[in-house]
Amino acid sequence: MAQTICVLPDEATKSALIEIAGDRSRPLEHILRACIILLAAERLSVQDVARQAGVNHPVVWRWQQRFAEAGVADPLRDKDPST
Repeated sequence: MAQTICVLPDEATKSALIEIAGDRSRPLEHILRACIILLAAERLSVQDVARQAGVNHPVVWRWQQRFAEAGVADPLRDKDPST
């Protein structure tokens, strides 16, 4: 199931994502999520984002969707397992 989401962060958001992606003291999952959003913002295909990030397509779609819905804070928050 392909999704079409265009990720276009503003400059402040992009700077925050770059900072997160480069901060090796953060959890690896946060770094990976920031990298996925940054790669998607370069208008790479889902296939290219997935390949470069080392994840599968549904992971890319999930984080693109969560970023589109709630901005940079949501991809950094782990989903509550009870929802």
